[in-house]
Amino acid sequence: MKSSNFLLLVLFASGSVLAQINHTDLAALAQIQNDIKSKRISSFDRSGGNNDRFENIPDGQSRTLFQVQGAGLINHIWITIAPPPEQLNRNDIILRMYWDGNTFPSVESPIGPFFGQGWNESYPFSSLPLAAGPVDGRGMVSYWAMPFANGAKIEVENQTGRPIEAFYYYVDYVEMKKLPENLGRFCAWYNHELTEAPQEGENEWNSLGEQGANPFGEKNYLFLDVKGKGHYVGVNYYVHSPGPMWYGEGDDMIFIDGDEKPTLHGTGTEDYFNTSWCPKTLFSHPYYGYARVNNDIGWMGRTHVYRFHISDPVYFDTSLRVTIEHGHNNCLTLDVASVAYWYQQPPLTPLSPIPGKEERALKGFNGVWHIHQWRNAWREAKGNDSQLWGDE
Repeated sequence: MKSSNFLLLVLFASGSVLAQINHTDLAALAQIQNDIKSKRISSFDRSGGNNDRFENIPDGQSRTLFQVQGAGLINHIWITIAPPPEQLNRNDIILRMYWDGNTFPSVESPIGPFFGQGWNESYPFSSLPLAAGPVDGRGMVSYWAMPFANGAKIEVENQTGRPIEAFYYYVDYVEMKKLPENLGRFCAWYNHELTEAPQEGENEWNSLGEQGANPFGEKNYLFLDVKGKGHYVGVNYYVHSPGPMWYGEGDDMIFIDGDEKPTLHGTGTEDYFNTSWCPKTLFSHPYYGYARVNNDIGWMGRTHVYRFHISDPVYFDTSLRVTIEHGHNNCLTLDVASVAYWYQQPPLTPLSPIPGKEERALKGFNGVWHIHQWRNAWREAKGNDSQLWGDE
């Protein structure tokens, strides 16, 4: 079985022997495993009653969902939370995962964006490694393989400003005698930025004049910047555009092992995400898609697009930097956020701090009223002629 199919594998060990089972091959499910024990930690009511949840997690406090010793592999996580998003901000509940006794997390992200729920919204989302199911995307699911050799811990921190009234969860895993040495550790990191347009303005599609060039990826938005050895396996990307211009003319640029120019250079945002021609269509594939698109004017509003490198991981030996332009030559002001996912060979190092609560604050929506005000400012700049049309 090719190593590029790594993420399609459930990884088990029998002593020092590694058995690999391809999730896409139903016949392989018949293979019997030895020295493997299925385990679960969940929020079930220990009294035998029906109060199967953590209750009233105060603002500013953390709760440990999962903590075990020894070797194993998490293969399934399910979470749902109350009250719903309009009352409790999923962008301010922080998910952290720790492997092998490390004091620093190797996964750190707001819980909504990690599971493919952008901003503070909930909506159906379906992919191979992550999903958000009924009702209204409030059942958040992960099937990422998460190996550990010497213990694991998962925790959440409430930064919402109010109590989490109810937190339900499962963490399913397999317990094994010894973890195979060639397994990387699962990592994920959240970023967020209000990007800056240049002084000459938001010159997309040559709307304000000739556009410049960006061969080295300067000022690109950052998905991931990591030192070590491993492979990058994808991203959830959340874009809020304040204007109606197409937001996705920017190229993806991936720098492997310290290359000064992009090792992998793409041709446009929608192209990296396996789509074409400035889409705003809901689309769901196991590896890529548009889980949320705007219904506003042009491309104004919020879009969630995802791309998972299931059959085509991006391998690196010493370092990896994954970036994307925000408009060609980084010409657009956009409110963008992302969660990047990768596997890394131990020993691991601390992640960069994720943006804080104020930096993650949600931006409001622009609409017809704002466009009318912008038109009035343009009319004033043109001398307020009574018959100004708009293309003068």
